[in-house]
Amino acid sequence: MTNGHSRETRSRFHVLGIPHTISTRDYTVCAFTQKTVRLCAMLKARGHQVIHYGHRDSVVDCDEHVAVTDDDVLRQAYGEHDWRTQGFPPFDTGDFAYRAFIDNAIPEIGRRKQPGDFLLCMFGDGHRAIAEAHRDMIVCEPGIGYPGGHFAPYKVFESYAILHAYLGLRSVGRMNNRMWYDVVIPNFYDLADFEYSEEKDDYFLFLGRINDGKGVHLAMQIAEATGDRLIIAGPGSIERMGTRGTRPREEFIEHVGVADVETRKRLMSKAKGVLLPSIFVEPFCGVHVEAMLSGTPVITTDWGAFTEYNIHGITGYRCRTFEQFVWAARNIGTIRPAVCRDWAASNFSMERVGAMYDEYFYSIGNMVDGDGWYSDNPGRTELDWLRKRWPWESGVIPPA
Repeated sequence: MTNGHSRETRSRFHVLGIPHTISTRDYTVCAFTQKTVRLCAMLKARGHQVIHYGHRDSVVDCDEHVAVTDDDVLRQAYGEHDWRTQGFPPFDTGDFAYRAFIDNAIPEIGRRKQPGDFLLCMFGDGHRAIAEAHRDMIVCEPGIGYPGGHFAPYKVFESYAILHAYLGLRSVGRMNNRMWYDVVIPNFYDLADFEYSEEKDDYFLFLGRINDGKGVHLAMQIAEATGDRLIIAGPGSIERMGTRGTRPREEFIEHVGVADVETRKRLMSKAKGVLLPSIFVEPFCGVHVEAMLSGTPVITTDWGAFTEYNIHGITGYRCRTFEQFVWAARNIGTIRPAVCRDWAASNFSMERVGAMYDEYFYSIGNMVDGDGWYSDNPGRTELDWLRKRWPWESGVIPPA
């Protein structure tokens, strides 16, 4: 890596797939599956060696793919669940699919690991047993956006919101915190996967799992109040989701089910706005960044990762009352698509975030073969890994 460092380093990464899915870009409903696919590609592109462990049919950019599960395992665990159209199976991290994945991955890693190798655990407790079997490796959770797990000595969180939730109130005022290697690195995207459009159609989009926590019922109520059309894309049923009853649903709601890669790309690029009124603390919520990459502004709640990544009044709006959501929807046209795209592309591309991971993995490497926290780096040329790149820096927003 050349990210301001005094020496070139190339590392070996063992990347664990998600046991209940297949590592492929077609599995659009699981952010952790998508992150696994992109992380392999990003590390490989940056010159590292990547070994992926997962379903036999996985399609990932790596030096070696090791099959540790297959369709027979998934059928035995979940029946004839169609993962491509129905979204998540009813998985449990102790079910047959996870046990088979763990039992097969442990010896396969043992045959391949070398001193100084990284083990990247992509899904919390689902990978804990594998990490415990290989404690001689550098074990890292490289994208924490889940409530359980957090067992690895090296942790990457997707936002400061989830990092601080993990640390909790116990860390406030406590003088013995050891947080040097609990870092924040956001999710990242291949810009080629998105279609930028300045021209928008007259609809709002809700894209995500259809449940109370994601706030799809609030998105429906907002569109009902503003008179807008709302397209809902995601696994689940909207039948039990309530509106306020002032307009017949068929007049303004269209549920298209799980959107494939191309449909998802088109819906996001042409929407005039994406409604994401999540009522839980979002660790990241990739949809709002994906929307921005498409040049589409977002309307979100005002907590969790949204407070870090949705710039209020610039890339969209953050709201706390129904009246605020309705006002934001009626005024979404004041947000410029080019600004949304610039902010997201400048801060969440694979190239940009790849440099952040390189800095982090370099510092971890010093704990293994250097002087640890006190390791010197006389050849450093910059310290930009945590620097955000704001829209006004590139000129898309005129200087004040």
